[in-house]
Amino acid sequence: MITSTIFPGRYVQGAKATRRLGAEMSRFGNNGYVVCDPFVYDRLLPRFRKEIESRVEVTFERFEGECSDEEITRLSHDAKRSGCEFVTGIGGGKTLDTMKAVAYELSMPVVLVPTLASTDAPCSALSVIYTHEGEFKRYLFLTRNPDLVLVDTELIAEAPSRFLRSGMGDALSTWFEADSCHRTVSGNMTGDAGSMTAVALARLCYDTLMEYGLSALSSCEAHVVTPALDHIVEANTLLSGLGFESGGLAACHSIHNGLTVLKETHNYFHGEKVAFGVLATLFLTDRPAAIIDEVYNFCIEIGLPVTFEEIGLRDVTEDALMKVGIAACAEGETIHNEAGEITPVAVVAALRTADHEGHRRKVSYL
Repeated sequence: MITSTIFPGRYVQGAKATRRLGAEMSRFGNNGYVVCDPFVYDRLLPRFRKEIESRVEVTFERFEGECSDEEITRLSHDAKRSGCEFVTGIGGGKTLDTMKAVAYELSMPVVLVPTLASTDAPCSALSVIYTHEGEFKRYLFLTRNPDLVLVDTELIAEAPSRFLRSGMGDALSTWFEADSCHRTVSGNMTGDAGSMTAVALARLCYDTLMEYGLSALSSCEAHVVTPALDHIVEANTLLSGLGFESGGLAACHSIHNGLTVLKETHNYFHGEKVAFGVLATLFLTDRPAAIIDEVYNFCIEIGLPVTFEEIGLRDVTEDALMKVGIAACAEGETIHNEAGEITPVAVVAALRTADHEGHRRKVSYL
């Protein structure tokens, strides 16, 4: 059996890590093209712009807000005209995905600086492409992972804590999905089986969440950096990224995808819906009572959704839930990496049970 494990070229994390950005960039050349999301361009870039420019020549550009083919083409042409040797994205997930795609188009190194710890996307060899109007269009599978991911935890601590919480919801799925893929010898994002390294890192991600999640959330709400916050940022960004990409995906993300067919969920973050997908998966895959207890306690403590109402689905109908189940079980969905036959009816039953259990536990918790 062949296994594959894929990583970013280098991962740098810590308070004031952006002070090292110019030095890290200089490893890829003397001339860079840097795209920042509007908030970064206006509010954060002045903090470390001079330190970048003291090490490399840089052209700065503002991101227009959507990871679309049009924006990728615009920035690719602009970067090529600049004569750059590498490209950089600073900001949220769509900015980073766009610059991964630009680097792919230009066959150049890419440096990514996430300013949120809300997803595990920064380390991956994948870009999610949308239409110019913001509707999902396609996935772009890239030939390599980012060359450098640099995370300044001071910037993470300044962001609203909901982003960190959502990142923990996304990371919560990592071990359960990698474990399922390992048990069924299902392919990871490369198509090969995941390695024991990938499964071990996925488990470390889960254990880190359980140990430090609540303390890290308190640090973020106080807008300060502590060791606990550093641990959770690493879990959300690096460990979860390695775990999903090299370990594989299964039911949790398929249920998330199914939930997105209901417009009522569209105001909720990716990680919030994934977290509810984890709860449903616990019942769908017959996880032990001790694990169910631990995961529910974690979600309630840090404020992740445990009921339908908390993802916008108050009074959801059976027909609506069946649409979720059918979408989650569509051909090609990763839910089929779970053991046995998974049906829409089984998904709906798991969703109903997850919601009922959430209500029961919230009453007891309060």
